[in-house]
Amino acid sequence: MTEALIAALFVFVLASFAGFEVINKVPPTLHTPLMSGSNAISGIAVIGALLVSGPQESNLSVILGLIAVILATINVVGGFLVTDRMLQMFKKKEVKA
Repeated sequence: MTEALIAALFVFVLASFAGFEVINKVPPTLHTPLMSGSNAISGIAVIGALLVSGPQESNLSVILGLIAVILATINVVGGFLVTDRMLQMFKKKEVKA
């Protein structure tokens, strides 16, 4: 169990650093248009978080899985809100006579 926990924490930390670096390399002008595609990827993260939190091998895995589900869900919802706000900027405004 200890080896599995260390391996899981290693993957978590490695994924965190990789994700941080990928996000920081995107220029601000491309960030909003890429949100639509990244929302699909974030949806996959929600599914992965659900799979991690499913097996009740230890309380720690359930707690970390719950945190992962919450953060991934916030990421998906926030991404859709930002994308929707961006799309609202491109709609033509009605001119009232």
